[in-house]
Amino acid sequence: MKSFPPYRVQVVKEIPITTRPEREEALSQAGYNMFDLPANKVTIDLLTDSGTGAVSAAQEAGAATADRSYAGSDSWFRFRESLEEITAFPHLFPVHQGRAAERVLFTTALGPGKISLSNTHFDTTRANVELAGAEARDLPCAEAADLDSRDPFKGNIDLGALEQALSGPDGARVGQVLITITNNGLGGQPVSMANLRGVRELCDRFGVRFFLDAARFAENSWLVTQREEGYAGKTPLDVAREAFALADGFVASLKKDAISPMGAAIGVRDTELAKQCEAILIATEGFRTYGGMGAHDLERVAQGLREVLDPHYLRNRAEETAQFARLVNEAGVDIVQPAGVHGLYLNAGRLLPHMPASGFPGHALACELYLEGGIRCAELGSLYLGTFDDDNNLITPAPFELVRLAIPRRTYTSAHLEYVADVLASIAKNPERVPEYRVTYAPQLLRHFNLKLRQVPRG
Repeated sequence: MKSFPPYRVQVVKEIPITTRPEREEALSQAGYNMFDLPANKVTIDLLTDSGTGAVSAAQEAGAATADRSYAGSDSWFRFRESLEEITAFPHLFPVHQGRAAERVLFTTALGPGKISLSNTHFDTTRANVELAGAEARDLPCAEAADLDSRDPFKGNIDLGALEQALSGPDGARVGQVLITITNNGLGGQPVSMANLRGVRELCDRFGVRFFLDAARFAENSWLVTQREEGYAGKTPLDVAREAFALADGFVASLKKDAISPMGAAIGVRDTELAKQCEAILIATEGFRTYGGMGAHDLERVAQGLREVLDPHYLRNRAEETAQFARLVNEAGVDIVQPAGVHGLYLNAGRLLPHMPASGFPGHALACELYLEGGIRCAELGSLYLGTFDDDNNLITPAPFELVRLAIPRRTYTSAHLEYVADVLASIAKNPERVPEYRVTYAPQLLRHFNLKLRQVPRG
């Protein structure tokens, strides 16, 4: 029997309906950068699932009665209780968002000359590793290279490559192994519990700390219960607890799987590392019992952590994403298989085979989705991962040209996603009309947030 959302709508917000000329003007004014588009010119916003979910009545009720005391507020204790129930970490710190958590932890765990090994570092994660003076290296499993493969755990790290790195000449420089669940940089693919246990064994053998980037821990846990042998009878909470028990620490943006507009957390076991994190936290974020978060967000997170592990909610969210994937495939557009939970990753390189990597097919498709239907999304291709020369010409393309359609939690209905699939179908009927783009400005760090481009007129 098909599931249904385990909630009903009580408050709604109008979404902007624009004309194509209005969108053309808006995108041109934004320098063809999705991050610079005004939200009031966007009809369906699939740019990110971070901080964009719909909060519940219980979350807002908690926010309304939040305790704003600077130190030791009731809201802090409720926040800590929710995290302890899931993670069982002895040292927990609130921070205002995930990249702040990364900065605090990496400043203590890494340093100049150190190496961070991961299944995939996402953009701000890599930037914070590099800002700490360290080097970020990705070791994705071999299955991840086949976008069409339906291997159930393409988010895994390559355990053989990890062992080689830890035992090799640079092994002494490795400061941490960081596993992202789910693997956002590689199609939102989950990581298996067997893989996490393998990482734990290797880190124990070589004396290296093992951390989780647990922004989507609940969705990873759900996929484990559906795909991994031996976990069919377990709850998402059971799996989450087992995953956290394997790690020495974690960072987590709670704008994802805590369904909060703001918030994040750091958890560590080692008391000395906790003291170092706390010192940086107090100096740069806020006191240890609020960490840059308002009391209202502490309450929203505390409640959201309980709601996100509801199996009825997770089942419905996964089924909605799977149905969206079927509609997109029927529209003539391939995705990274199998579909995860938090979004779809379109294979723009396959849809636009006429376009060279230097024309940025992923970005071109993202722009066309906006121009055609007012849909905002994010490119994860050569614009994001490629290397440029000093004149902003592409030197080394990304291995794949992808577009991420991130699905905000509890925000859009099936009808909204059907509309997105219809727009994709319209583009897929005549993909040759999609123009190329050229970069006119690109900063060195996190360039995709601030770059500017121009559209290349079609011949």
